[in-house]
Amino acid sequence: MRQGTPPIAALGRSLALLEAILSDREGRSVPAIAESLGLPRATAHRQVSTLVAEQFLVRMPGGRAGPGPRLLALLNMVDEKQVIVAAAAPLLHRLAERLGCLVQLGTLENEMVTYRVKTGSGAGDVFTRVGMQLEAYCTGIGKVLLAHLPTAEREAYLATGPFPALTSRTITDPERLREELAAVRQQGFARDNEEIAEGLICVAVPVHSPGGTVLAAISATRSIAEAARLPDETVLAALRQAAGEAGARLAAPAAQH
Repeated sequence: MRQGTPPIAALGRSLALLEAILSDREGRSVPAIAESLGLPRATAHRQVSTLVAEQFLVRMPGGRAGPGPRLLALLNMVDEKQVIVAAAAPLLHRLAERLGCLVQLGTLENEMVTYRVKTGSGAGDVFTRVGMQLEAYCTGIGKVLLAHLPTAEREAYLATGPFPALTSRTITDPERLREELAAVRQQGFARDNEEIAEGLICVAVPVHSPGGTVLAAISATRSIAEAARLPDETVLAALRQAAGEAGARLAAPAAQH
Protein backbone atom coordinates (compact mmCIF):
# COMPACT_ATOMS: atom_id res chain seq x y z
CA MET A 1 0.00 0.00 0.00
CA ARG A 2 1.34 3.40 -0.94
CA GLN A 3 2.11 5.49 2.14
CA GLY A 4 2.94 8.74 0.34
CA THR A 5 6.23 10.55 -0.02
CA PRO A 6 8.48 9.89 3.00
CA PRO A 7 9.42 12.98 5.03
CA ILE A 8 12.98 14.29 5.22
CA ALA A 9 14.04 13.60 8.80
CA ALA A 10 16.79 16.25 8.88
CA LEU A 11 14.38 18.93 7.69
CA GLY A 12 11.87 17.85 10.32
CA ARG A 13 14.49 18.25 13.04
CA SER A 14 15.45 21.69 11.74
CA LEU A 15 11.84 22.83 11.76
CA ALA A 16 11.32 21.46 15.26
CA LEU A 17 14.34 23.43 16.45
CA LEU A 18 13.13 26.58 14.70
CA GLU A 19 9.71 26.23 16.33
CA ALA A 20 11.26 25.64 19.75
CA ILE A 21 13.47 28.72 19.42
CA LEU A 22 10.56 30.94 18.37
CA SER A 23 8.23 29.63 21.09
CA ASP A 24 10.79 29.84 23.92
CA ARG A 25 9.72 32.25 26.65
CA GLU A 26 12.42 31.42 29.19
CA GLY A 27 15.38 33.05 27.46
CA ARG A 28 17.14 29.70 27.00
CA SER A 29 20.26 29.37 24.87
CA VAL A 30 20.21 27.35 21.67
CA PRO A 31 22.24 24.50 23.28
CA ALA A 32 19.70 24.31 26.11
CA ILE A 33 16.81 24.18 23.65
CA ALA A 34 18.62 21.54 21.60
CA GLU A 35 19.11 19.43 24.71
CA SER A 36 15.39 19.62 25.50
CA LEU A 37 14.70 18.29 22.00
CA GLY A 38 17.30 15.53 22.24
CA LEU A 39 19.42 17.11 19.49
CA PRO A 40 23.22 16.88 19.62
CA ARG A 41 24.80 20.30 20.12
CA ALA A 42 26.85 19.99 16.94
CA THR A 43 23.71 19.26 14.91
CA ALA A 44 21.86 22.20 16.45
CA HIS A 45 24.85 24.47 15.78
CA ARG A 46 24.88 23.54 12.08
CA GLN A 47 21.12 24.00 11.76
CA VAL A 48 21.14 27.40 13.47
CA SER A 49 24.16 28.52 11.45
CA THR A 50 22.28 27.68 8.25
CA LEU A 51 19.12 29.46 9.41
CA VAL A 52 21.18 32.53 10.35
CA ALA A 53 22.97 32.50 7.00
CA GLU A 54 19.58 32.35 5.24
CA GLN A 55 18.27 35.17 7.49
CA PHE A 56 15.52 33.08 9.06
CA LEU A 57 17.19 33.60 12.45
CA VAL A 58 19.56 36.14 13.98
CA ARG A 59 22.04 35.51 16.77
CA MET A 60 21.35 37.21 20.09
CA PRO A 61 23.36 37.64 23.33
CA GLY A 62 23.72 34.69 25.68
CA GLY A 63 23.76 32.02 22.98
CA ARG A 64 20.16 32.73 22.05
CA ALA A 65 18.57 33.18 18.64
CA GLY A 66 15.58 35.15 17.41
CA PRO A 67 13.50 35.64 14.27
CA GLY A 68 15.43 37.03 11.32
CA PRO A 69 14.28 39.46 8.62
CA ARG A 70 13.44 36.80 6.07
CA LEU A 71 11.22 34.93 8.54
CA LEU A 72 9.46 38.15 9.56
CA ALA A 73 8.83 38.98 5.91
CA LEU A 74 7.27 35.55 5.39
CA LEU A 75 5.02 36.01 8.41
CA ASN A 76 3.68 39.22 6.92
CA MET A 77 2.67 37.26 3.82
CA VAL A 78 0.54 34.80 5.78
CA ASP A 79 -3.20 35.46 5.81
CA GLU A 80 -5.03 32.91 7.97
CA LYS A 81 -8.16 33.41 5.91
CA GLN A 82 -6.29 32.50 2.73
CA VAL A 83 -5.10 29.34 4.46
CA ILE A 84 -8.71 28.45 5.28
CA VAL A 85 -9.70 29.01 1.64
CA ALA A 86 -6.92 26.70 0.43
CA ALA A 87 -7.96 24.01 2.90
CA ALA A 88 -11.68 24.28 2.18
CA ALA A 89 -11.82 24.82 -1.59
CA PRO A 90 -11.38 21.16 -2.70
CA LEU A 91 -13.96 20.06 -0.14
CA LEU A 92 -16.45 22.65 -1.36
CA HIS A 93 -16.04 21.66 -5.00
CA ARG A 94 -16.91 18.06 -4.10
CA LEU A 95 -19.75 19.18 -1.85
CA ALA A 96 -21.33 21.31 -4.58
CA GLU A 97 -21.12 18.41 -7.01
CA ARG A 98 -22.71 16.05 -4.50
CA LEU A 99 -25.55 18.40 -3.54
CA GLY A 100 -26.11 19.83 -6.99
CA CYS A 101 -26.33 23.42 -5.81
CA LEU A 102 -24.24 26.55 -5.33
CA VAL A 103 -21.71 26.43 -2.46
CA GLN A 104 -19.77 29.49 -1.29
CA LEU A 105 -17.21 30.47 1.35
CA GLY A 106 -16.91 33.96 2.73
CA THR A 107 -15.00 35.97 5.32
CA LEU A 108 -15.70 39.25 7.09
CA GLU A 109 -13.72 42.39 6.25
CA ASN A 110 -14.75 45.88 7.32
CA GLU A 111 -18.22 44.63 8.27
CA MET A 112 -18.77 43.22 4.77
CA VAL A 113 -18.77 39.63 3.52
CA THR A 114 -15.99 38.91 1.03
CA TYR A 115 -16.78 35.90 -1.16
CA ARG A 116 -13.64 33.79 -1.60
CA VAL A 117 -14.98 30.54 -3.09
CA LYS A 118 -17.96 30.10 -5.39
CA THR A 119 -18.62 26.71 -6.95
CA GLY A 120 -21.39 24.42 -8.08
CA SER A 121 -24.56 24.19 -10.10
CA GLY A 122 -26.14 27.52 -10.89
CA ALA A 123 -23.02 29.39 -9.78
CA GLY A 124 -23.07 31.54 -12.89
CA ASP A 125 -26.72 32.50 -12.38
CA VAL A 126 -26.29 33.99 -8.89
CA PHE A 127 -24.97 37.54 -8.84
CA THR A 128 -22.13 36.91 -6.36
CA ARG A 129 -18.57 36.42 -7.59
CA VAL A 130 -15.21 35.66 -6.03
CA GLY A 131 -13.77 38.84 -4.52
CA MET A 132 -17.15 40.54 -4.34
CA GLN A 133 -18.31 42.13 -1.09
CA LEU A 134 -21.90 42.19 0.16
CA GLU A 135 -23.65 43.41 3.29
CA ALA A 136 -23.45 40.90 6.13
CA TYR A 137 -26.86 41.37 7.79
CA CYS A 138 -28.86 39.85 4.94
CA THR A 139 -26.79 36.78 4.02
CA GLY A 140 -26.39 33.39 5.65
CA ILE A 141 -22.60 33.66 5.64
CA GLY A 142 -22.78 37.19 7.01
CA LYS A 143 -25.07 36.22 9.86
CA VAL A 144 -22.73 33.40 10.92
CA LEU A 145 -19.73 35.73 10.92
CA LEU A 146 -21.55 38.54 12.74
CA ALA A 147 -22.89 36.10 15.32
CA HIS A 148 -19.35 35.00 16.23
CA LEU A 149 -17.84 38.46 16.53
CA PRO A 150 -16.76 39.60 19.99
CA THR A 151 -19.73 41.19 21.75
CA ALA A 152 -18.39 44.75 21.55
CA GLU A 153 -17.76 44.46 17.80
CA ARG A 154 -21.17 42.93 17.19
CA GLU A 155 -22.92 45.65 19.17
CA ALA A 156 -20.98 48.33 17.29
CA TYR A 157 -22.21 46.81 14.04
CA LEU A 158 -25.81 46.68 15.24
CA ALA A 159 -25.57 50.34 16.23
CA THR A 160 -25.20 51.23 12.54
CA GLY A 161 -28.80 50.08 11.88
CA PRO A 162 -31.56 50.21 10.83
CA PHE A 163 -30.44 48.41 7.71
CA PRO A 164 -31.69 48.86 4.12
CA ALA A 165 -34.29 46.36 2.95
CA LEU A 166 -33.24 44.42 -0.14
CA THR A 167 -36.45 42.36 -0.22
CA SER A 168 -39.65 42.27 1.81
CA ARG A 169 -38.04 39.60 4.03
CA THR A 170 -34.82 41.45 4.90
CA ILE A 171 -34.29 41.98 8.63
CA THR A 172 -33.75 45.71 8.98
CA ASP A 173 -34.40 46.33 12.69
CA PRO A 174 -31.25 46.08 14.87
CA GLU A 175 -33.11 44.44 17.75
CA ARG A 176 -34.58 41.77 15.49
CA LEU A 177 -31.14 41.18 13.99
CA ARG A 178 -29.63 40.92 17.50
CA GLU A 179 -32.16 38.18 18.31
CA GLU A 180 -31.43 36.45 15.01
CA LEU A 181 -27.68 36.44 15.68
CA ALA A 182 -28.21 35.06 19.18
CA ALA A 183 -30.21 32.21 17.64
CA VAL A 184 -27.43 31.61 15.10
CA ARG A 185 -24.85 31.27 17.88
CA GLN A 186 -27.07 28.86 19.78
CA GLN A 187 -28.08 26.61 16.88
CA GLY A 188 -24.77 26.72 15.02
CA PHE A 189 -26.09 27.79 11.61
CA ALA A 190 -27.83 30.66 9.84
CA ARG A 191 -30.57 30.93 7.25
CA ASP A 192 -31.18 33.48 4.53
CA ASN A 193 -34.88 33.23 3.65
CA GLU A 194 -35.06 35.34 0.48
CA GLU A 195 -33.50 38.23 2.40
CA ILE A 196 -30.96 39.23 -0.22
CA ALA A 197 -32.83 38.16 -3.36
CA GLU A 198 -36.36 36.97 -4.07
CA GLY A 199 -36.57 33.26 -4.76
CA LEU A 200 -33.20 32.36 -3.22
CA ILE A 201 -32.63 30.70 0.15
CA CYS A 202 -29.45 29.47 1.81
CA VAL A 203 -28.08 27.94 4.98
CA ALA A 204 -24.60 28.62 6.32
CA VAL A 205 -22.30 27.17 9.00
CA PRO A 206 -19.03 28.38 10.56
CA VAL A 207 -15.55 27.09 9.81
CA HIS A 208 -13.51 27.02 13.02
CA SER A 209 -9.76 27.63 13.11
CA PRO A 210 -7.59 25.37 15.30
CA GLY A 211 -7.81 28.01 18.02
CA GLY A 212 -11.60 27.86 17.98
CA THR A 213 -12.23 31.22 16.35
CA VAL A 214 -14.58 31.57 13.38
CA LEU A 215 -12.79 33.20 10.47
CA ALA A 216 -14.98 31.92 7.64
CA ALA A 217 -18.39 30.46 6.88
CA ILE A 218 -19.70 28.22 4.10
CA SER A 219 -23.17 28.22 2.62
CA ALA A 220 -25.34 26.34 0.16
CA THR A 221 -27.77 28.38 -1.95
CA ARG A 222 -30.89 26.99 -3.60
CA SER A 223 -33.95 28.32 -5.34
CA ILE A 224 -37.33 27.87 -3.70
CA ALA A 225 -38.09 25.12 -6.21
CA GLU A 226 -34.83 23.29 -5.42
CA ALA A 227 -35.52 23.39 -1.68
CA ALA A 228 -38.20 20.73 -2.06
CA ARG A 229 -35.62 18.37 -3.58
CA LEU A 230 -32.85 19.43 -1.22
CA PRO A 231 -34.19 20.21 2.27
CA ASP A 232 -32.27 22.18 4.89
CA GLU A 233 -31.58 19.11 7.02
CA THR A 234 -29.71 17.38 4.19
CA VAL A 235 -27.77 20.50 3.29
CA LEU A 236 -26.85 21.31 6.88
CA ALA A 237 -25.48 17.84 7.54
CA ALA A 238 -23.28 18.08 4.46
CA LEU A 239 -22.12 21.63 5.25
CA ARG A 240 -21.21 20.72 8.82
CA GLN A 241 -19.21 17.73 7.66
CA ALA A 242 -17.30 19.87 5.14
CA ALA A 243 -16.68 22.61 7.72
CA GLY A 244 -15.37 20.04 10.20
CA GLU A 245 -13.04 18.53 7.62
CA ALA A 246 -11.74 21.97 6.64
CA GLY A 247 -11.00 22.76 10.28
CA ALA A 248 -9.26 19.42 10.70
CA ARG A 249 -7.05 20.16 7.69
CA LEU A 250 -5.98 23.42 9.32
CA ALA A 251 -5.18 21.63 12.58
CA ALA A 252 -3.20 18.83 10.96
CA PRO A 253 -1.87 19.96 7.56
CA ALA A 254 0.82 17.28 7.58
CA ALA A 255 -1.84 14.60 7.30
CA GLN A 256 -3.02 15.89 3.93
CA HIS A 257 -2.00 14.13 0.74
